[in-house]
Amino acid sequence: QLQLVESGGGLVQPGGSLRLSCAASGFSLDYYAIGWFRQAPGKEREGVSCISSSGGRTNYADSVKGRFTISRDNAKNTVYLQMNSLKPEDTAVYYCAADRREICEPLTYLGYDYWGQGTQVTVSS
Repeated sequence: QLQLVESGGGLVQPGGSLRLSCAASGFSLDYYAIGWFRQAPGKEREGVSCISSSGGRTNYADSVKGRFTISRDNAKNTVYLQMNSLKPEDTAVYYCAADRREICEPLTYLGYDYWGQGTQVTVSS
């Protein structure tokens, strides 16, 4: 069974950090571009960041540039999203998604074949 599982979400104070993980089972992520997306209550799902299958190209939404870093460890079949300097407006359910292609741009949720179940990130004092 092909599956993506996110972990690492939680409650953090403004200015804090979290690292999200997206682990694949049932298939290898080697040939898949990976995207991180988020959806806050009452809002549309938006792209946060993505990484090419080789890891050589990354893309970030303007709202997270300089604060978030995406990376991948194909040996562990896992993609990470390091989130620093978190703000209350980062509060959302975060999802990872995989699509069998090299390039991850554009940063849109359209076209991704596999999705995780999501992990809640809450930034609040």
